[in-house]
Amino acid sequence: MGVEVEPFMSRVWATMRATNYNHHVAILRADVHILFEGKIMSGSEFHVHGPHDHAVEHAAEHASEHTTGDSRDAKHESGLSLGQTVAVFTAVLATVGAIVSYLGGHSQNEALFYKNDAVLKKAEASNTWAQYQAKSTKQNLAELAEGLVGTPEQKARYNGEIKRYGDEKAVLKKVAEGQELASEASNVKSEAALNPHDKLAMAMTFIQIAISLASICVLTRKRWMLGLAGASAAIGLGYWAAAYLLHGMGH
Repeated sequence: MGVEVEPFMSRVWATMRATNYNHHVAILRADVHILFEGKIMSGSEFHVHGPHDHAVEHAAEHASEHTTGDSRDAKHESGLSLGQTVAVFTAVLATVGAIVSYLGGHSQNEALFYKNDAVLKKAEASNTWAQYQAKSTKQNLAELAEGLVGTPEQKARYNGEIKRYGDEKAVLKKVAEGQELASEASNVKSEAALNPHDKLAMAMTFIQIAISLASICVLTRKRWMLGLAGASAAIGLGYWAAAYLLHGMGH
């Protein structure tokens, strides 16, 4: 099943000389490729595809790829629309969640600060009352000594000490009472700072649930899951608003 190459090449070169050279360069390449790597048809005949055959095949393949690409692009755009919606939704929730988380941590830190201050003021008040008791004891001893001595000079000295201890006790009592009031005020501030924490914790919980539902919506392509995520986010925002309105976090 031999193929006479020489007559074939002579025909090709003759055609190229008679017509446009550049137009037939592609035909030459295709014919040579088919000559050495193509299929040998029945008997000793050698079938060579013409340039129009390649053009038809190329056009058919291009049309098929274009149709498949359009179908995939349509599906991709449809999925991307849902993905973009969920992406924006979760980005907003993540931002709100970060703010709520910060406020929750801040409320705890503020409550702890005021509680520590209350304990410190209480300890200072206890120390002041201890000094008050010491002055009171010294005053009692001075009064006892003043009654035992007989000379006017000694009585005058002890009377002076009694008056001095009395004045010091009055100052210490005022200081101790002020420290106790400050301790009570810090306790009130600590409780007020901690009150919104429960609401903020619930808000953060529902926001996290909303983000999880939105993620499931992307995986399952079920848009009603996005509705559940929105409802959960709305509940979380409601708890956040309640923390502000009911407990006055703006203090």
